[in-house]
Amino acid sequence: MHITRRRFLAFSGIGMATAFAGCRPLEIREVSPDSALDAINQPGLTGKALLAGNKHRFLGYPINMTTLPDEFFSWRRQLHAAGINQFAFNNVGNPFKESSLPFNTHDFEREVIRHFAGLYGFPDHDYWGFLSNSGTDSNMHGMYMGRTLLTTRTGVRPKVYFTGEAHYSIQILGDLLGMEMVQVATLADGGMDKVSLADHLADNRDHPVLVVATVGTTFKGAIDHVDAIQSVLQGVDSYVHLDAALFGGYLPYTPFVSEVLHQNGNRRRYDSLAVSCHKFFGFPSPAGLFITRDSLYQEFNEQFSRIHKPEYIHHVPGTITCSRDAVKPAEFYFFTTGSASTRQAADAGSILQLTARLHQEMQSRVSMLQATRANHLSNTLYFRKPSPAIIKKYSLATMNLATVAGKEGYAHVVIMPHVTDRVIDEFLTDLEADRRGTGV
Repeated sequence: MHITRRRFLAFSGIGMATAFAGCRPLEIREVSPDSALDAINQPGLTGKALLAGNKHRFLGYPINMTTLPDEFFSWRRQLHAAGINQFAFNNVGNPFKESSLPFNTHDFEREVIRHFAGLYGFPDHDYWGFLSNSGTDSNMHGMYMGRTLLTTRTGVRPKVYFTGEAHYSIQILGDLLGMEMVQVATLADGGMDKVSLADHLADNRDHPVLVVATVGTTFKGAIDHVDAIQSVLQGVDSYVHLDAALFGGYLPYTPFVSEVLHQNGNRRRYDSLAVSCHKFFGFPSPAGLFITRDSLYQEFNEQFSRIHKPEYIHHVPGTITCSRDAVKPAEFYFFTTGSASTRQAADAGSILQLTARLHQEMQSRVSMLQATRANHLSNTLYFRKPSPAIIKKYSLATMNLATVAGKEGYAHVVIMPHVTDRVIDEFLTDLEADRRGTGV
């Protein structure tokens, strides 16, 4: 489509200034909620810029809306000067193998995996991974690796054990990978019930076991405790994939890091890990970490090489995806720096403190909403669904949950680093007005 200068200016509303938006952050001014929400229906960049002025009120989904610091955009400019994101780089293949395609950022990708493997307690000599397209992509690789290893070891395809609180991608991936799904019951807090797991294992003793454990379930913020799960798996051919898309971002910077550590002493707790980059960290594009042990990867790759061994790239890539984004690993490398780690630690403490404050105040000021926090590691609160005006203003996620009275409507908030005391005050005031029927 040919775009004239007049058409471009009309479409963007902010003219040629947008040409530099990728190099430095746009100055975002706060706008009224009504103006920002009206902008949803405005096409083009004018509406997007107006909507950005309401990002501090975005409470319903686990995305950090904080504008990244100047240092990140400085690093992006350095990458740009080196040609990265000016022309095609491609991270096809195993980042820990020499590539026949020199235009890659495997060096940055290796450093990202090395840094975070250490953060999650993988052995210095035994880790492998890559930067994926998303948390779902990381889950897919973990489940595929588990299926391949267990099928090879036992000659029988495993069944997948998960809870109804797990991310919806798990059921999609189970179907995609052709595996039977076994839904395990949950405890009152939403975490996996190990007694139910044991019962299901007894009913399916002829199949190996692939458990997808979640640390930070999608709606309730519950935790499937890995150590409890492992106590049931003793003597069973099993593989545990840990989906820590949200909590895996911030727990390493808190006293609760043990929930996501790969090892407890000399005992391995899980086999592979998925963490999202765009959630807690606030990376501006969907991306994910996938980390496993190198020894497991080598066992997997031996089987993978029997499926395909592409001479075209001179090695077996070890990833389902072939061409892979080279810009994201180079940019996400910024989050391994000392200044970024310091900010991440501060953000982790802040979100847990603000979650505790909001929970306490909702219990006292709008107790009829029955605000619930699944555990003290969670940055998520769920409560009875408020009015559509509240849901729209704060972009709240909603679900119908099973209660003793039947299915009832609930909403949740996820306290991310962009949320401030001021926004919490406004939210509480709106909830009170909503209950009085005086409007928002």
